[in-house]
Amino acid sequence: MANSLSDRLQMFVRRATGRGRLTEKDIEEMMREVRLSLLEADVNFKIVKEFTNNVKEQALGEKILSGLNPGQQVVKIVHDELKRVMGDESVGLIYANTGMSTIMTIGLQGSGKTTAIGKLGLWIRKKDKKNVMFIAADVYRPAAIDQLKTLGKGLGIHVYDEGIKDARVIVKNGLKYAKDNQYDVVIVDTAGRLTIDSDMMQELKDVKDILKPNEVLLTVDAMMGQEAANVAKSFHDQIGATGVILTKMDGDTRGGAALSIREISNIPIKFASSGEKMDSLEAFHPERMASRILGMGDMLTLIEEVTSNIDEDEAKSMMEKMMSDSYNYLDLQKQFKMIKRMGSISKILGFIPGLGKMKEAISQVDDKQFDRVNVIIQSMTEEERKYPELIDKSSRRRERVAKGAGVSVSDVNRLRESLVQQKQMMKQMSQMDEKQIERLQKNPQGFQPPQAKVKKGKGKGKGGFRF
Repeated sequence: MANSLSDRLQMFVRRATGRGRLTEKDIEEMMREVRLSLLEADVNFKIVKEFTNNVKEQALGEKILSGLNPGQQVVKIVHDELKRVMGDESVGLIYANTGMSTIMTIGLQGSGKTTAIGKLGLWIRKKDKKNVMFIAADVYRPAAIDQLKTLGKGLGIHVYDEGIKDARVIVKNGLKYAKDNQYDVVIVDTAGRLTIDSDMMQELKDVKDILKPNEVLLTVDAMMGQEAANVAKSFHDQIGATGVILTKMDGDTRGGAALSIREISNIPIKFASSGEKMDSLEAFHPERMASRILGMGDMLTLIEEVTSNIDEDEAKSMMEKMMSDSYNYLDLQKQFKMIKRMGSISKILGFIPGLGKMKEAISQVDDKQFDRVNVIIQSMTEEERKYPELIDKSSRRRERVAKGAGVSVSDVNRLRESLVQQKQMMKQMSQMDEKQIERLQKNPQGFQPPQAKVKKGKGKGKGGFRF
């Protein structure tokens, strides 16, 4: 990821925000850096040229050169231009006003289309509370039908299939079945080919005529860079796509696809997908994506993730517990389960402003740590989970818990320490006034978590023993 768009532009942000004054020469140098970042990210050359010209034109205005903190203002101009290139506003799914809605998915083979359908089905059911059915009409790749059926089974979504038959017949019969069984949304998986050909396009046109879809979603592999935009334009010119699902965002070391598709093909990006987990599909928000690219975090998406996965009363009860002295290992266990419902920890941390510089460390966060902690807590007795001081006061108990969990005593001690720190941190935050909380929101790195107390040991060296 060393040469990725995000890394290069975040370096530009750090340099720019440190400038108290800017000259025309400074802006020229900044634009050269931005231009290189975009070209290395495989963004279309015309877009790069227009992008840098627009930023330069605004940055050279008198207001920027003579204004307060001009470096930050230039960063804001770059942010706004990134947002504009990706589409300014987010575009949601279009459903039928009455009756059943139909969605047709198209894309090249290998673009992650079938997996994206599974994610989309789960997203629609979870966010819009609609009853979803899949139709398996990718008849040129038998594995695609099996894959969709496996995904459907795992998600509890019915998959209509007739094996290897004419796709047009399958779609016609599938629609009738969906109407008879009163499904709200039908998503059709169509044939993906290695290249775009006339036979493929004709079949897709026929399926579209039968389906009369509310949405025609094109899945595009983000790793294709600017070539993704050319593929999108070709599909759009012949079929008429209404939106794009950008897949494999986590594997994109360049990042040019998101910045090229909207401008070249004129199709809005509606969703972005990363990873294999079924809950990794996100609605695409240009402004939030621009903030992420520049390392500014994405608190709005984080808040949405929290509210959709965690019950308000449950969260309130947990906060009250954490601020009291009764917070124990059972509560810690519940808290970990709540966090796990939101997805991977590295994904959650990536939304937080100020953590852009720690990208490498974040990517190495091991979600299995939760499982290890859970095993340690499970190794305790019910009484020990309720009253943490029993473990604190007895080295024999710590040894027994460590042995039962198959870990070292130092692992048990680290867990004890994290419990104490959490309680102290919440107490510290509960004593903050509004101004301090506002400062913390603007600069999360300014918050210093309380350090665990250290007790001096006796004897030679007087080594420290951490509680």
